[in-house]
Amino acid sequence: MAQEFTINSSAIESKINQLLPSQGGFGAGVDFSASTMVIPIVDLTETAEGSDVRLDLQTSFSHITMTSFNVQNVTTTLVNTTGYYRVFGSCNFLGASASMVGTFRINDGSTTKNITSWFVDDTLNSALTNNFDFNVFLRAGDSLEALSSSNNINIRGCTRQIADINGNLTNP
Repeated sequence: MAQEFTINSSAIESKINQLLPSQGGFGAGVDFSASTMVIPIVDLTETAEGSDVRLDLQTSFSHITMTSFNVQNVTTTLVNTTGYYRVFGSCNFLGASASMVGTFRINDGSTTKNITSWFVDDTLNSALTNNFDFNVFLRAGDSLEALSSSNNINIRGCTRQIADINGNLTNP
C-alpha cells in the first residue's frame, strides 16, 4: 500500500514556480505531497518510438529532394509548389558588354517582388561571382523565378523543399 507524505518546502515551491510559470504557483498555504506509489508514464510520441529525425539531418540534401537549375539569358520558374524552400548557389558574371541584372523574385500571378538582385554595368573587366543561400515561402499561386538578362550572367544552384505549407519538415 502506498504511503502519502506532505512536503512543506519553500525551496521546492520556488523551483516549481520557476520551472512551471504557467501554473502561477499554488498560492499560500497549499502544500505539496508525495507518494511511494509508482505510476508508470508511457510516452506515445514519435520521439519516444525513435522515428523522429534530428533537424540538422532532416534538412540534409539528397538526390530526390534537390532540384538543380541553370539560368542564362532567360527568366525561369524554379518552384511553383506551396511550401518552404532553401535556395542556394551562385550568380556568375562572365564579363560585361552592357548593363546586366541577375534577380530572384516571387511572382503571385499578377505582380513580382524581388528577393535579391545583382547589377553590373559595362565596366566589369573580369568574372565576378555572388553566392546566395536563402529560404523562401510560397503560398498557393506563388512561384519563385530567376532572371538572367544576358548570356554573360549564369545563375546556377539548387532548390530543396524544407517544409510543406503547414511547416511539417520534409525528410531527405
